[in-house]
Amino acid sequence: MQIIWHGQSCFEIIVSKGKGENVTILIDSLSEAKSGIKTPAKTGAQIVLLTNTDYTAGKGELDKIAPGAFVIDTPGEYEVKGIYFRGTDFNFGKNAAAENPPMGTIYTIEAEEMKLCHLGDFAAKELAPAQVEKIGNIDILMFPIGGQKDFGAKETLKVISQIEPSIGIPMNYQIPKLKLVAGDLKEFLKAAGVGQIEPLPKLVIKRKEINREEAKIIVLNP
Repeated sequence: MQIIWHGQSCFEIIVSKGKGENVTILIDSLSEAKSGIKTPAKTGAQIVLLTNTDYTAGKGELDKIAPGAFVIDTPGEYEVKGIYFRGTDFNFGKNAAAENPPMGTIYTIEAEEMKLCHLGDFAAKELAPAQVEKIGNIDILMFPIGGQKDFGAKETLKVISQIEPSIGIPMNYQIPKLKLVAGDLKEFLKAAGVGQIEPLPKLVIKRKEINREEAKIIVLNP
């Protein structure tokens, strides 16, 4: 499996199906007008996941970026090309009747005998127990690092501790050209008690390389 970060919450995940066959998943293809970041035009994605509509590409842009792709943009359970997806509403298990509840979807992905979770633009102080149960045991977690009014490094670390992934990949932090409010990666790593991490151009990983006894953070270059 290859995991490539394109900025903010946009990831490209290439799943190996064996015998030279791959399936490409694109998460949160970005609207350049809203985010300032342009998603690569030639990902060849067959599956697109959208966690929110605040800064992600609309249908017209998606038709150009990933023509013919199967688009998942609502909570539910899906199986596409032998890969299992589950979308959980941001407000699942919480008081959705609250004023201006956050809208969006958390996704889990099961492929190559690994389970991934993408938290989208989640920015609550913690996950509800029902959300944690739905997410389940996670090998690789893609998580926002804070930078919001009520969601900073402390809240981020709380959410990570609830999920307890083997590998954490931070996202939604400031990079050149980004127009959105986002966190500071150095501040988050300091709060996490982690020193300077050399970013990777992409994460290439197999199931046998997952160490459940030693959690670590991996930083990717956009």
